[in-house]
Amino acid sequence: MRTLLLSVAFACITFFSFAAAPADSVHLIVDGNTAYYQKVVKADSIPEGLIFSRALLFFAAKNFQQNYGSESEGKLIFNTTQDLNINPVYIGDESDEVEPYTVQFAITVDMKNNRYRYKISNIVIFRPTETGNKRLTMYEEYQKATNQESRRVQRDAQKVITSFESYIGSLTAELYKAIKPQSMVYDTNF
Repeated sequence: MRTLLLSVAFACITFFSFAAAPADSVHLIVDGNTAYYQKVVKADSIPEGLIFSRALLFFAAKNFQQNYGSESEGKLIFNTTQDLNINPVYIGDESDEVEPYTVQFAITVDMKNNRYRYKISNIVIFRPTETGNKRLTMYEEYQKATNQESRRVQRDAQKVITSFESYIGSLTAELYKAIKPQSMVYDTNF
């Protein structure tokens, strides 16, 4: 009973945290043999230099590796490797099934005209097997998810895609909060 209540509580917290995120949800874009995520976000009245510095601070705090950065070009490129879990809510109970995977990807942030565009590309997923890790690109996972031959393979691939989209959805929502204008923390006329 306690586990059920905790599961419901965590599900509600997860639901409301995603409901509070900005409306710029992420969607997979398939172009030829590549699959990536891209979105343009309007940052009202924030100059490119400030977007650059706030994005740089945000990714540094997340321990992303910076590969390129030019404020004059308005461009940042980062790489990262993240260990994720397919299950949307993991409490740590013995009955919870752990389905880990590792994902590597690059994120490019371009800034221009009080806007920034992020592009999440070069996505490689590593799934553990008995003999080692199985390496698949996001495009290969997409092909498995749209495969009409095996419903089990479709469901499994779709779970990985959904899990990754959930992760990058929360990541880009945090990036949006880090870049948008910050309100004053305190008022001197209190």
